[in-house]
Amino acid sequence: MEFDYIIVGGGSAGCVLAARLSEDPDIQVCLIEAGGAGRGILVRAPALVAAMVSGRPRINNWAFHTEPQPGLNGRRGFQPRGKALGGSSAINAMLYVRGHPSDYDAWADLGCEGWDWESLRPYFRKSEGFQGGDGPYHAADGPLQVRNQTGPRKISHAFLEACDAAQIPRNADFNGEVQDGAGFYHVTQFHDGPQAGERCSTAAAYLHPMMARPNLRVLTRTVVEQVVIEDKRATGVRIREGSVPSTIRARREVILSAGAFGSPQLLLLSGIGPEDELAAHGIAPTHVLPGVGRNLQDHLDYVISYRSRRNDVVGLGPKGLMRLARAGLAWRKTGEGLFASPMAEAGAFLRSNPTRSRPDLQIHFVIGIVDDHMRKMHFYDGYSSHICVLRPHSVGHVGLQSADPTAPPRIDPAYLSDPRDLQTLMRGARIMDQILDSEPLGPWRGTRLYPHDGSDRALEADIRARADTIYHPVGTCKMGVDDRAVVDPQTRLRGIDGLRVVDASIMPMIIGGNTNAPTIAMAEKAADLIRG
Repeated sequence: MEFDYIIVGGGSAGCVLAARLSEDPDIQVCLIEAGGAGRGILVRAPALVAAMVSGRPRINNWAFHTEPQPGLNGRRGFQPRGKALGGSSAINAMLYVRGHPSDYDAWADLGCEGWDWESLRPYFRKSEGFQGGDGPYHAADGPLQVRNQTGPRKISHAFLEACDAAQIPRNADFNGEVQDGAGFYHVTQFHDGPQAGERCSTAAAYLHPMMARPNLRVLTRTVVEQVVIEDKRATGVRIREGSVPSTIRARREVILSAGAFGSPQLLLLSGIGPEDELAAHGIAPTHVLPGVGRNLQDHLDYVISYRSRRNDVVGLGPKGLMRLARAGLAWRKTGEGLFASPMAEAGAFLRSNPTRSRPDLQIHFVIGIVDDHMRKMHFYDGYSSHICVLRPHSVGHVGLQSADPTAPPRIDPAYLSDPRDLQTLMRGARIMDQILDSEPLGPWRGTRLYPHDGSDRALEADIRARADTIYHPVGTCKMGVDDRAVVDPQTRLRGIDGLRVVDASIMPMIIGGNTNAPTIAMAEKAADLIRG
């Protein structure tokens, strides 16, 4: 088989690229995804994310683990990543957050010309189909449906009242004029048509409606084992469908969109990366590129959970499961109610210190107990609040476990390796404690999970014992102009023709917020760069 463009990875970036590049009927595009079609009820029903994120069993989820983390008492962290068309947009909480404009201006300051906020803002708008219509901060005509939540729970309103009590201002739109404050998240969810109330993954938004295009071929449950390099040019990929290997050739370009873990892993398997990493696994170097797999950045998350005295939250006891079943039946009829909830309904962007120029902390308030990524089950009603450091100083890396393409990558986020992150996270935990202990949440507040005496020593111990990712790994094929850059500002791999990387791995620095919407906007821009 031969195509003009081969896209490896059908996630948030890959679906956008496949849809945009195949708009030209004279261009032949092949999209290759290791997972399935991403159309099942577990993906479509927002509340059923809980059945996928734990990775038990592995449904639409790579369910990776990190190397033991010295900063987390030697624990191995858990890294859920989407394994289906739509990628992690098929298993996330659907939160639509663009980040702070200064994040993108900082990219430009690092030499990524054309990636400043004003240059990237049109691509956020191009992608967005906002329920509230066109306006100064949103656009209505894009394929990605974005909506206001339909009827957040009473406890989520109480959380915002608790933020009022803590002198945190209200913010009706985290993607609007300012990011600071507390409010309800916008969500990537269908707001009209027959799919109203369903998750709007990038596959549902961009790819599924275009699958009948004669110039677009989509291969699912297909593993890419290596990029074929000939005379310093990418000419195709070696794949395996089941037990059958074959090669697909690219007339123009191979584009890696396998994510912050998958893209550097595939480059390394293809002999592209740091010389010592390749030698350690007996891989002959095709092109020495020291930055591949380096610069891993992620948002470390600390959770406080409570048992609820009221039952208008999510619970896994017999009565709670009965309420969920009724809510599921109602959702099938109306597209609304508890089953349409992102679970992380409300949140806040905060400054750990008033002298900060922008928020450096983010809260996700969840209407159920999320303990160890739903891997520790509690069979009663409850709620949780999560806080993360938005711009961590700790930087890790991704490498290989072995030269076997089916082995998971070696992931080392190096959480809390920089002591500044712990201090910021502790300040954030103190603010979150103040919110959760305030009067508006009193009617719900029952027994706290993992209580401690409140001292700095006890708080640090609890963070090191329980903190883990909030699912935003980026940076491992960073874009830039320095010696550690993997791709240039046109997303082209440095030193190899016909090869690009387009996904969250090319972010030179992590952004201050959830990373799905930025990844989609980046892919929109990259599609224009590719088309010239």
